[in-house]
Amino acid sequence: MHSKYSRACSKDLDIAHMEQYAKIKGVNLMGTGDFQHPKWQQELKENLIEDDTGILKTKTGFPFMLTSEISLIYTQGGKGRKVHNVIWAKSLEVAAQVSDELLRRGRIDYDGRPIFGMNCPEFVDIMKGVDKDIEIIPAHIWTPWFAMFGSNSGFDTVKECFKDKTKEIHALETGLSSDPEMNWRLSQLDKYNLVSFSDSHSFWPWRMGRESTVFDLPELNYDYIINAVHSGEGLKETIEVDPGYGKYHWDGHRKCAVVLSPSESNKINKICPKCGRPMTIGVENRVEELADRPIGFVKDNAKPFKKYIPMSDLISGVIGKGVSTKSVWTEYNKVVSKLGSEYDILRKVPRIELDKYLDKPLVDVIIKNRNQEIKVIPGYDGVYGIPILSKNQKMPELPKFGPIKNKQVGLQEFFG
Repeated sequence: MHSKYSRACSKDLDIAHMEQYAKIKGVNLMGTGDFQHPKWQQELKENLIEDDTGILKTKTGFPFMLTSEISLIYTQGGKGRKVHNVIWAKSLEVAAQVSDELLRRGRIDYDGRPIFGMNCPEFVDIMKGVDKDIEIIPAHIWTPWFAMFGSNSGFDTVKECFKDKTKEIHALETGLSSDPEMNWRLSQLDKYNLVSFSDSHSFWPWRMGRESTVFDLPELNYDYIINAVHSGEGLKETIEVDPGYGKYHWDGHRKCAVVLSPSESNKINKICPKCGRPMTIGVENRVEELADRPIGFVKDNAKPFKKYIPMSDLISGVIGKGVSTKSVWTEYNKVVSKLGSEYDILRKVPRIELDKYLDKPLVDVIIKNRNQEIKVIPGYDGVYGIPILSKNQKMPELPKFGPIKNKQVGLQEFFG
């Protein structure tokens, strides 16, 4: 998560709203986001209660863990690098010490996700120097612009990025535009556990919890969570969206409304056919560049995962209204008030119960979603993918840039 102190976030993105919508979504452990930010850190002290578990709780007992994301921008190997890392901390005391260390190297008050010029090994060294129990997880590792493997600023191996501190990295975040199956294609990643989080800038349920990690632990305890992330024991599964739903899955150029599959893009040397400039190279193409295994490979002892399109998007597609419109909200609130949290509805509420309260088209789509049967026209260059809920679905237009003509062809490819 991010807080209200991060850029492009609502001023209402506070602990109270996070708790409220986490319960609606079905998330039962939230990250605080932005814990190093001075004003947010003060609000965390005022709104959360600490004990010896490393998990903080609201006055009603809802649990939070101290999390943040730090942006590192630097030069290595003659190339500009931009890498985001997630960090976890065990206590507000440790969070304050992290703030002190970062302050020695720059400002931390202008954004919830601050930028520093240090490289990844140096960052890990500093964090572990603050507290050995701080966890560092490379964030959304395939995103083109700000990620360890990003096509525009990343590395080809974990070791190239973290060098002698690679031993301190135990887990990798898949990001919206990749799923575990795509990551299994790289044998170099076999020793890392895969986790999923939303990187949400909003508490709305079509953003919060769209990706998450499911733990099966003796109790809710920071040390147990760290052990699960390190060893895999207690890390049960991940909840993902279809990678095509992410904003950087295929290659493309948003300003020209061009989107291409990796094979189509590679045929024209990744150059936009409309303007002649380089396209943004998406995650699927980048995975293909680094993969040493075929599509469909499943590594030994792989953790299971399921892909779900958020329910707001399902309702939006069925009734033909925007995801944040009153019509969609009315239907969404009816669904969760009758049947429980969104996760319960997407994952386990029996069809016979769904049929009691919902119209058949929506029930059919929820079941298709549960059965992993929804296809998605892939997103690209900052544009979200489009779930295809029916053959007659009207394709939306992009604000400012007009319809994506290529995607009309894509529909025929998907349906034959």
